[in-house]
Amino acid sequence: MPLSDHEQRMLEQMERALYAEDPKFATTLEGSELRTYTRKRVYQSVAGFLLGIALLMVGLPVGQEWLSVVGFLIMLGCAAIGVTAWRRSPPPGEGQARPAAGGRARPQKQRRSMMNRIEQRWQRRRDERGD
Repeated sequence: MPLSDHEQRMLEQMERALYAEDPKFATTLEGSELRTYTRKRVYQSVAGFLLGIALLMVGLPVGQEWLSVVGFLIMLGCAAIGVTAWRRSPPPGEGQARPAAGGRARPQKQRRSMMNRIEQRWQRRRDERGD
């Protein structure tokens, strides 16, 4: 059920108040730290992939086949890490909490259920007031 205009304005006011009161916490809830971490991880994997290509190309002409194999394995590992990080990154407009202690982000379903509970409480308060 979508929020009414009044409820939407109230929610925006609460968000602004949260940003004013505790910007670090608000940024954490927004998910920008997770995006920064993911972006950094992707850049590191690209750099590792390029290093693997360099090792592969240097190992062949020098006659060190083991160096080429190591370069290929580095390329393979970095590609897997980069693709995994890219897929796990949240969309820019979507707020998502920081990863939990285990390193995994909270599922979107939990976030929605939290918003549903907040909306239900808000609706109960409005009903109790008689608005």
